[in-house]
Amino acid sequence: MNEETEQEQQQSDGITLSVDWHFPEGLLSRYANNVLVQSGQYEFIISFFEMQLPALLGPPEDNIAKLKEMGKVRAECVSKIIISPELVPGLIDALQTELDKFSSQRTKQ
Repeated sequence: MNEETEQEQQQSDGITLSVDWHFPEGLLSRYANNVLVQSGQYEFIISFFEMQLPALLGPPEDNIAKLKEMGKVRAECVSKIIISPELVPGLIDALQTELDKFSSQRTKQ
């Protein structure tokens, strides 16, 4: 999150607490190449999926036929996060900031 949002979250009754970001041992990192965002009455649900395409090793016409025959590709949910609406603007800002940094570094290469 951005610094302003962190400051707001850390203040409670005029007392500012620092955050000790802890990643538990054994926490799995998963790859996601698809995201589904839904909103409920009081929350946002963000589901992350890994979609794996089949190995297509034949000639192009066989591969096209195989894909048409399949009709769909399975997307496996690897993580589901539920957040309050109040966190959404900070999340969007943090993602945009990191995307801007990433894009800037890539254009320099």
